[in-house]
Amino acid sequence: MNRFAYEEARLVESESFVSRDRNVKIYDGDQKTEFEDGEVVLTTHRLFWGRPGEIARAAVTLCLPLSYVISLSEETTSNFFGRKTRIIMHLRPPDVSKGPGPLDTSRATHIKLSGKNGLRVEFHNALRETLTARVWEISLTNETILKDPEAMANVNERLARIQKRTGIGGIERHLEAKAKATDENIALAFQDLSVLMAMAKDMVGLSKSISGKIREQKGEISDDETVRFKSYLLSLGIDDPVTRDNFTSNTAYFNSLAQQICEMLLDPIEEHGGMMSLADVYCRVNRARGLELLSPEDLLHACEQLNGPIKLRRFPSGAMVLQLESHDDELIAIDTLEKVNAAESLAVEELANQLGISLLLAKERLLVAERLGKVCRDESVEGLRFYANLLLHRNVD
Repeated sequence: MNRFAYEEARLVESESFVSRDRNVKIYDGDQKTEFEDGEVVLTTHRLFWGRPGEIARAAVTLCLPLSYVISLSEETTSNFFGRKTRIIMHLRPPDVSKGPGPLDTSRATHIKLSGKNGLRVEFHNALRETLTARVWEISLTNETILKDPEAMANVNERLARIQKRTGIGGIERHLEAKAKATDENIALAFQDLSVLMAMAKDMVGLSKSISGKIREQKGEISDDETVRFKSYLLSLGIDDPVTRDNFTSNTAYFNSLAQQICEMLLDPIEEHGGMMSLADVYCRVNRARGLELLSPEDLLHACEQLNGPIKLRRFPSGAMVLQLESHDDELIAIDTLEKVNAAESLAVEELANQLGISLLLAKERLLVAERLGKVCRDESVEGLRFYANLLLHRNVD
């Protein structure tokens, strides 16, 4: 970092813009610095780094003359989000006449440029081509040489070479590098997927073993957390999910799938008050099936085949739920009325919070109670609320 100096981000005579990149941070050797999330601009002579917008305003920014750069190399790092490449710029010692900068001394003989997702391939290629062309040597050795047409042609040739190699050629190299990185990421993903599939069978087997032992001890279970843990285990995984490949007809496939859904969701639906929205069913079923995911259409067709003890119900509003056959609207309406009386009035979200159910199910409970005359609604600027229906249930003297 002691090669950088503070300079205005303005182009000098014979200097041209080459490339830029964003969200770049600088390392002093292998040490992190405070210079993060900045914009880096490459010219034919220098490398500028500034906070977003500073370079555009020609403000004072960090500046590294490219004449300091001896060579380039790169390093690749990996983390949870993937791989990224850092550029390493190996530098010669600073000049005595160098202006003031962020550091007066540094033991490092190189700096690193890094981005959140790695530097763009176009910028990396542009930097490499610019260092190869070394346009600054012509203009800095003797500025009067620019008046010579032959020398000027030499400069233009080098600039054209940079533009050509960082233009169409840069795009081609970027596409090749992107394809290579994609292939590497796909290969890495399939390696992780293979491990996950191997572990999934063990996890499902473990969950079945534990849930079986809990079922054996059913008479001794009384703690709410233990009951909840049991329900999680029972819906954690299916060791042999029904798949379409095992059937020659859609009818047989959907019937078998419906039976498996019924076996898996019977206990959870009972614990949720006898009703579960189709969206919750979709999430639970696919979580339990692991890698053998169902499409929404297949799930709906399977639910339409249910014939007990769970059935598919469509409300007048269009909402669809899975409901126990023993689920009685009259009892639900009475229970809802009791909760409305206890609170004097209830909004949909308040009932959902009380019962621990979705807003959709809470609204349908209130609408069922309304259709049976147990409650009535009041719509105002404050929203929709339900009250006990005193008109039908008041005492008449």
